[in-house]
Amino acid sequence: MKIPPKSLILLLGSFFFVLNSATAAPPNVVVIFADDLGYGDLSCYGATKINTPHIDQLASEGRRFTDAHSASAVCTPSRYNLITGEYAFRGNHWTPVFLKVGLIIDPNQTTVADVMKRAGYKTSIIGKWHLGFGEDTPNWNGDLKPGPLELGFDYYFGVPVVNSHPPFVYVENHRVVGLVPEDPFVYGQTANTEVFPEKRKLDDIGGADAAHALYKDREVGTKLTEKSVKWIREHKEDPFFLILSTTNIHHPFTPAPRFQGTSEAGRYGDFVHELDWMVGEVMDTLKEEGLDENTLVLFTSDNGGMFNVGGQDAWKAGHRLNGDLLGFKFGAWEGGHRVPFIAYWPGKIPAGTVSDQLISNVDLIATMAALVDQPLNNQEGPDSFNILPALTDFPEKQIRNHLILSPNKKTNLTIRKDKWVYIDAQGSGGFRGRLETDYERGGPGALLLTQHVNSDIRNGKLKSNAPPAQLYDLEADLTQTRNLYHQHPEIAREMKALLERYKKAPRTAPERN
Repeated sequence: MKIPPKSLILLLGSFFFVLNSATAAPPNVVVIFADDLGYGDLSCYGATKINTPHIDQLASEGRRFTDAHSASAVCTPSRYNLITGEYAFRGNHWTPVFLKVGLIIDPNQTTVADVMKRAGYKTSIIGKWHLGFGEDTPNWNGDLKPGPLELGFDYYFGVPVVNSHPPFVYVENHRVVGLVPEDPFVYGQTANTEVFPEKRKLDDIGGADAAHALYKDREVGTKLTEKSVKWIREHKEDPFFLILSTTNIHHPFTPAPRFQGTSEAGRYGDFVHELDWMVGEVMDTLKEEGLDENTLVLFTSDNGGMFNVGGQDAWKAGHRLNGDLLGFKFGAWEGGHRVPFIAYWPGKIPAGTVSDQLISNVDLIATMAALVDQPLNNQEGPDSFNILPALTDFPEKQIRNHLILSPNKKTNLTIRKDKWVYIDAQGSGGFRGRLETDYERGGPGALLLTQHVNSDIRNGKLKSNAPPAQLYDLEADLTQTRNLYHQHPEIAREMKALLERYKKAPRTAPERN
């Protein structure tokens, strides 16, 4: 029987892992990937209207990063970056995928789960998927494959798209949970699901009442936590790799009743409080099972906070989603992609430390490969840097000196190099909807409410004489008040040329040995 190349690599990797693991227990890894959590949403990052004691403890016992970024300010591409180690713009992935979109990752492409399986790990992803199912379009009434299991994960349970869009059901491995043949999904029918503000497209697909009945919006956070805890306990004897991809704090904001009214930032803050509880439950489980000393925990977010109706309500209550940063989810300004990032590993990561290393979620695959001693070739994780030294040591120099950042609009592709950030167009490249509308909002218009200052904008609109692109010195002006495009034309030209070179290059990470 001919063994496919990817399967052969996994088999050989597992063999060498067995040889190497005789002398040292390999570390478990838990990645908690929050949804739409902004740079200012945690008390350890400066929030005052929200209290996050469990995540704060993670930071006090580990390392907190101040210059961490999602390589995309958009949910689906961000997940693509995390799992593949490749910039999503290379596959022309810029926007969220929804109900009828097939899997956007090629099953033959190496993923971070593949790397961990080579090393003999059990692998799981629990929570929001949002990367599509099937070759062309999902078969919601049948097998949802290819999907997570075809990308190296041994187990999947979670929300197939996003908690704001249909179908409002759970998927476990290849099937919708609770689906029965006599009660199928039907396109164009209204889903039998609870209505919440900012929960959309309920008329796109209905039927499957039994499956819909199992999905209760206010219980999703609890369900995903229970599934994660159960999976950890079941695999405590194995080295394991778990991604907990939460729906908190993406709209609709549906915290369980016990969290309602517990923050000073409305339903937005209450949903963050539920997320903090989820982190506490996972950490308590690791400690109860005696696993915490040998588990690397990484906590971060898929992009910055979103200025939806809930986010605007929180802002009016005095909460600053992204701290003092300019911009929000979907946009190229710092608030769209600079995110919390905390690393915890007792005895390996110095407690209570803070790092200004430039890092990104696209770096996960190379970092995991280094952690479990699995070499990558030049086609695997082509944009992923090994940031393990930034987690466990004190590098004198930046491991990364550049990073490409994708907003919602490809015109505004952005490059960071050292202290400079260059945006190849005007504005944020994200949502530009009106304030206090149903869904899309952000861009220059958001400044009418936030009162941020930017030299290109007056009264919520771009000035007629604004430069054609943007250049900011983040060392001197982290809040991006002054566009220096005209003041430093030579640097703008250099940054644009570098961006064009990296766009055309097959990889940006260092060459593999």
